[in-house]
Formats: sequence, C-alpha cells, structure tokens
Amino acid sequence: MTHSHPSMPAHTIAPAYTGRLFTAPIPALRMPDDPMDPQAAYRFIHDELMLDGSSRLNLATFVTTWMDPEAGELMAESFDKNMIDKDEYPATAAIEQRCVCMVADLFHAENLRDDDPASAIGVSTVGSSEAVMLGGLAMKWRWRQKLGDAWKGRTPNLVMGSNVQVVWEKFCRYFDVEPRYLPMAEGRYVSTPEQVIDAVDEDTIGVVAILGTTYTGELEPVEQICAALDKLAAGGGVDVPVHVDAASGGFVVPFLHPDLKWDFRLPRVVSINVSGHKYGLTYPGIGFVVWRNAEQLPEELVFRVNYLGGDMPTFTLNFSRPGNQVIGQYYNFLRLGRGGYTEVMRTLSETARWLSHQLAASEHFELISDGSAIPVVSCRLAGDRGYTEFDVSHELRTYGWQVPAYTMPEGAEDVAVLRVVVREGLSADLARALFDDVMKAVNTLDRLKPGGQYDDQQHFSH
Repeated sequence: MTHSHPSMPAHTIAPAYTGRLFTAPIPALRMPDDPMDPQAAYRFIHDELMLDGSSRLNLATFVTTWMDPEAGELMAESFDKNMIDKDEYPATAAIEQRCVCMVADLFHAENLRDDDPASAIGVSTVGSSEAVMLGGLAMKWRWRQKLGDAWKGRTPNLVMGSNVQVVWEKFCRYFDVEPRYLPMAEGRYVSTPEQVIDAVDEDTIGVVAILGTTYTGELEPVEQICAALDKLAAGGGVDVPVHVDAASGGFVVPFLHPDLKWDFRLPRVVSINVSGHKYGLTYPGIGFVVWRNAEQLPEELVFRVNYLGGDMPTFTLNFSRPGNQVIGQYYNFLRLGRGGYTEVMRTLSETARWLSHQLAASEHFELISDGSAIPVVSCRLAGDRGYTEFDVSHELRTYGWQVPAYTMPEGAEDVAVLRVVVREGLSADLARALFDDVMKAVNTLDRLKPGGQYDDQQHFSH
C-alpha cells in the first residue's frame, strides 16, 4: 500500500519509483510542460548518470577524481560566487592571486615579492586549454611588437611536436597562426632540439615544449631545446621564445625531479601553463598560466572594466565562472604544502613504476614509458599476437576499467598504445587488481581465434 507524504499535494505519490514519471517518458529534447517533485527530478537524473563509467576506474583521464571531503565542503560553499566579481568577493579574489603567486614561485618566476601579490604575473583559468590560448596570444603580440608595422601581411607560425594536445591546433586555427608540427618516429615520441632549429624562422612566434606529453607522459628536453635556441640566437640567427606546456607535469616535476631545469630558470622560457585539475589534485576545472615577468605580457591584451564596481584588470577568454575551483586549489596548497605534494607524487610514481615493472615482466607488453617521469604508464603489445591494443582496451571494460588505446601522432601512426594514468585514488591494491585483470584480458584474447574482435582503430581522443 502506498502513502501520500504529508508535505506533498494529495495527488502526488510518495514512493520514488511509482507514478507518471516512471510509466511515461518525459521529453528528452524539449522542456517538459509541467513541473515535477524535486525528489523525482533528482532520482531521474541520478539514475541516468549511473550509466556513466566509474570516474575512479577511468584510467584514461588525467583529471582529479578524488579530494579530501573537507575540500568538497569548501568548494560547495563557494559555487555561487562569481570569480569575475572581484570587488564584491575580495577574499576570493585575494585567494586567487595567492594561488597565482604560489604557482609563479614554484616555477621560479622573476621579480617576486613577499609583500606584493601583484608581482606575480599570471591568471587562473578554467584549465590548461584556456591557459594555452592566453600564453599563445601573448607570444603572438610580442612577435607583432618586435616587428612593428612590418608584421602586416606576414603569417606568424608556431613550432611544436605533433604530440601536442589538440588545444594547440585550436589556438592556431582560431588566431591565424601557422602550425609547424615536428613529426614523431617509432621509438621517439618527443621533439628534438635539431627538429626545432630546422623549423624556426623570423616569423616564429614561439616554440612549445611539453612537460609530460598526453600520449606517453614523457618529458620533452626543454633545457636542450632552449640551449639550441640560445646558440642559434648567439650566432646571429632568430631569437625565439619558448612556452612550456606543463599541463600534466607542472605539479609533478618540481617535486619528483627538483633539479631538472625546465622552467623560468631557463632564460628562454617566457610562459608556462599548468592544470590544477590534473596533478594539482583539484576537481575540474582549474588551470594557471604564468609569465616570467611583466614584460612578457603585453599591456594591450589586458582589459580594464569598472561596471562591476572598482577598476579591474582582466585577461581571460572566459568571464563568469564559479570561485569554487580556486578555493579547492588553495585548500590543496595549504593542506599539502611542498612536503605533502612531494609525498603524494612519490607514492603515485611508486605505484606507476610497480605497474610498469609487472607489465614488462609478463612479457606480453613492451613499455614506452614506465611512470618515472610523471605517473603515467604507456605500453604496446609485444609481438604479433593476433589481436590489438584496442581489443585489450575493450576487454578491460568488462571488468569496469577504462584504459584507452590509441594510435600515436604524425610520424608514428602505425604504433598503437595503451595508457594508464595513475592518480590519487588508484591505490596499490587497485593497481594490483588492474594488473590481474589485464592478465585475464590477455589470456581471454589469447584463446580467441587470430584476427582480433575489435580492429577498428581510432586516433587518440583528448
């Protein structure tokens, strides 16, 4: 027997799975005509979202899927604060600038002062995609300033490996910059200094070097690329700046490899982007872009508005966005500190290296990256097995795991790869369970007739 809830109208049936909502479909592509009970609306959406895969078992994504409950509470308290309203929310604005200062200090930016938050030149963004656009625009404007009126009628270009994230392709298309992609090769999945030197010219606005590639997690040789460009400029050649795309590695390398020079310790590096929602350990979406000094951010790109109250400089592609992501990032900075981040990254690296060792020892896989640079393991099947990496990926889904398979970029398109991103939340026990399931998947496929069941290859999806 059903009972009406005392707070509901008499015609509303209380049980969650009874009534019109669950006997007749609601419109999917237009707004329904009538309102519904909030509990019913929640249940309808909640149940549909059950069809998503588990975010914790999604080993394709770099994005953070677990934070301290206290961080979640703080973020929930600031969903309703618009980051752009800095005059109305001065505490949130101050926290944002503190985060920018901490990132700039981590990357050894110039002219930082403990008593002046504005000494750090940078902004928070919704992620590295926006940060990349801003860094690219600054390089393009600096190139125009260097040429004066002579830039008109010329086509600026940007030199980068074919292993870049798709946002760089978008930047070039949206802002009329010629992309010059440096091809990869089987066994080499990063750009080389020699490739860079051969590609740059007087119309090159900059070179992109990647600290932790999306495909394999490898670190490009930033210091060697900068040294080659220094030598070129010293010999009378073009003087080209470097932007470091540290979306994946920017919050890893300073703690795992503190002596590696890749940041503003190299004079040729003018700007760096990093994703807070990757190894910054914050829920999406939060990123940062910081510049070496004020000279590297042309004043023409900074807008000033006062219609929200107070004079406010702004350099973003977005405008309204919630303040909760910055609050979550600030929580992590305070909660963990440098020592905490070091401990987390070492733990993730140990898990990644354990997994890579097990995969290599199984003799079923050839390692491409072992998780020692950043906690990312990539591998390919060893030998001709009669099935593909795509089959392994598909088979692992039957165990709940989402492990991507994809082909490598230009120059190595015939190489297919499996990749595991080790994040907080993938414990040692879960890593062991993953390895066991990989072995089960391989054994299952070994018993199938040769030729594979899922041979449709797909290019890497960012």
